[in-house]
Amino acid sequence: MKKVQLITDGACLGNPGPGGWAAVLRFKELKKEIWNSEKHTTNNRMELTAAIEGLKSLREQCEVEVVTDSEYVKNGITTWIHGWKRKGWLTAAKKPVVNQDLWQALDEQVNRHNTTWTWTKGHANHADNNRCDELATRAAREQSASS
Repeated sequence: MKKVQLITDGACLGNPGPGGWAAVLRFKELKKEIWNSEKHTTNNRMELTAAIEGLKSLREQCEVEVVTDSEYVKNGITTWIHGWKRKGWLTAAKKPVVNQDLWQALDEQVNRHNTTWTWTKGHANHADNNRCDELATRAAREQSASS
């Protein structure tokens, strides 16, 4: 099984506001960058979308290390999601899970692969995370300028 590293980030100008997401995929010496934007969104939705789109871009089942600077995404997919599913997509406070559509889409993608999740400090020394931040922020700015 191919071993891939997926580095993700999301950005939002205002929260909510114009947003962007980006992902860097690494397989051996190959590197692929993908990104896009949305007109009106939140930072958390962009963080989730980056992971979903990165995983969706893989055409076959892979062993994927997902690197994110979002504790929301990492904790949500590795810990909180199990309780949400058991409780019919309700939180411990019996309220509907925010961004349920994206959590379900991420869960679907995660189930296609063997994934591990690594948190990295944002805006620090991780070159690919910094690149994702740059691409996501640029996508958000371009979306803002075109609105």
